Amino acid sequence: MLGRWLRGLRPPPEIPEAAWQRVLGALPFLAWRTPEERARLRELSARFLQRKEFHGALGFTITDEVASLIAAQAVLPLLHLPGDLDWYDDFVGIVVVPSEVSTRRTLVDEAGVVHEYDESIIGEAREHGPVMLSWPHVAEAAAGVHEGPILNVVIHEFAHKIDMRDGQIDGCPPLPVGFMGSKTALQARERWLAELEPAYDRFREQAIVAERFGGEPPWLDDYAASSLAEFFAVACEAYFVDRARFTQEFGGLATAFDAFFLSQRGEA
Repeated sequence: MLGRWLRGLRPPPEIPEAAWQRVLGALPFLAWRTPEERARLRELSARFLQRKEFHGALGFTITDEVASLIAAQAVLPLLHLPGDLDWYDDFVGIVVVPSEVSTRRTLVDEAGVVHEYDESIIGEAREHGPVMLSWPHVAEAAAGVHEGPILNVVIHEFAHKIDMRDGQIDGCPPLPVGFMGSKTALQARERWLAELEPAYDRFREQAIVAERFGGEPPWLDDYAASSLAEFFAVACEAYFVDRARFTQEFGGLATAFDAFFLSQRGEA
C-alpha cells in the first residue's frame, strides 16, 4: 500500500514522442481534437500508465504499445471531467486476453426460475474490480474500420466504470448539482434521464423493428437495447469516436453528454 502511495507522488514518466505519435496514428478519431486536448490526453495517459497495472492472460503479452493504446482511450472520457483519474480509483488491474472469453452467467426470470448459461464476452468492467479487454477487439476499434456500428470496447468498459461511481449501474453517472441548470442532485438525475430514457426507448424500438421486421438497422450496436446501462456505454463509444454524427442522431442526448463530459471544467 505504501509503495502504491509513493508511486502516485512521483511525476509520471513522459510518453516518448515517437510512441505517442504511434498512438495518435492508431486512433484516427483523435484527429479532430485540439492540440491542447491532445497534450492533456498525453499527460493523462502517462498518469494512467503510472497508476494502473496491466496483466496479460491466457498467453497474451503486454507491450508498451498495447498499454499506451488502451490508456489513451480509457482516459478520453475524463479529458474535461474534474478529478480526472479519480473516477477510476476503485481499481488497479487491467487484464488483456488474446480473444473473447466465455463466462458463466446466472439469470433469474420473472417467474423466479434460475437459468445458467455461458456467454462470450469481449470486455468486462467489475465494480471495485479489474477491467478485462479482448486485444483483437481493442485493435479492431483502433484501426478505425467500421463496416457496421461503431465498436470501441475500451471506451465501453470505462464508461461502465464512470457509471458505477455512485454504486449503481443504471446509465446515470454521478452528476454535479447545477448540471443542466439543476438545483439538487435529484433534479440533475431527472434532467439526465429526461434525455437518456426517450433516446433509449426510440433506439430499442428501432432495434426490435430491424430484427423482427427487416427495418433499417440502428446506427449504434444493437447490444445497446439490452438495458439503460448498456445503452449509455454504447452511446459513449459513438459519442467519443464520431461526435458529429452522434449529435445528428441523438441531438438531445448529445446536449446532455456535452454538459457532463465537456462543460464541467468550464470548456464549451
